[in-house]
Amino acid sequence: MDWQNFVNTFWDNTRDGLALGSIYALIALGYTLVYGVLRLINFANSEVFMLGTFGSFVAFWLIGVPQGGEAMSGVSLLGALALSFVLSVAFSAGTAVVLERVAYRPLRKRGAPRLVFLISAIGSSFVLAEAVGAFGAKRRDEYALPRIFNANRRLFGLGGTDVQVRHFVVVASALVMMAGLSVFVSRTRLGRGMRAVAQDSETARILGVNVDQVILLTFLIGGIMAGGAAFLYTLYLPATRFNVGFLLGIKSFTAAVLGGIGNIRGALIGGLTLGLVEKYGAGLFGGKWLDVIAFIVLVVVLMFRPTGILGESLGRSRV
Repeated sequence: MDWQNFVNTFWDNTRDGLALGSIYALIALGYTLVYGVLRLINFANSEVFMLGTFGSFVAFWLIGVPQGGEAMSGVSLLGALALSFVLSVAFSAGTAVVLERVAYRPLRKRGAPRLVFLISAIGSSFVLAEAVGAFGAKRRDEYALPRIFNANRRLFGLGGTDVQVRHFVVVASALVMMAGLSVFVSRTRLGRGMRAVAQDSETARILGVNVDQVILLTFLIGGIMAGGAAFLYTLYLPATRFNVGFLLGIKSFTAAVLGGIGNIRGALIGGLTLGLVEKYGAGLFGGKWLDVIAFIVLVVVLMFRPTGILGESLGRSRV
């Protein structure tokens, strides 16, 4: 253990951990919403995120910005950001909706067992990743995106480090999106329908709730959150490839379980906790242990609190 390095990099790791944890939290919301309503682990959510990153890539291609281009400013920056966000969300949300209609709804209509849903989710994940990997001239190579923000531009200080624009934008945007989702679920008619289906789908159907519509809406919202995460990810780390969602998806699922899968606030807490633990662990033990530490923490937490930190389901939470 290198305590000196841990102390020296503490504020750098805090800044980076919060930014990375915010991305984990947004992706984790896709897992937690679908699980809360359907009791289904949608492992294809990682590829929903991946396709969102390619939405950003397509946006810059459409406006003629070269791969790996320099930082932008002014009106061109606002236009690039807007188009990148719209296409990231559109790619991810569209993929999530197609998954629900093609991979899950037919199984639900036939009353398939949970294991079949799980196999379908894993199969869909591989199909999407390998399809993107086989497409285009570059195939499995990495696709570089232009840098939106100057990586050296300081916004303000935090302890002993500089918080750059990209760090602030990622964390602030993620918090705004999660706050908006929390208000939607707790205050709107559609949100109440989601919570009713999560608590008891058959009773909700008897009371007039369109369960199929609610489930489709749940996948759509999860896709929007994944698309937002993809947009922020390409701002923070401007590159993508066909399997970019694999490890990020596993970690985001870990964050959802850590916070209490099925709990919206739990996804936020789990994501931020995981991001910080990863970075602090890397500072203490070295970067090669970063991924190992994240899953050790999950195992330790679940040993003492199997339902996660908050441990409430969507149907019973007061979000």
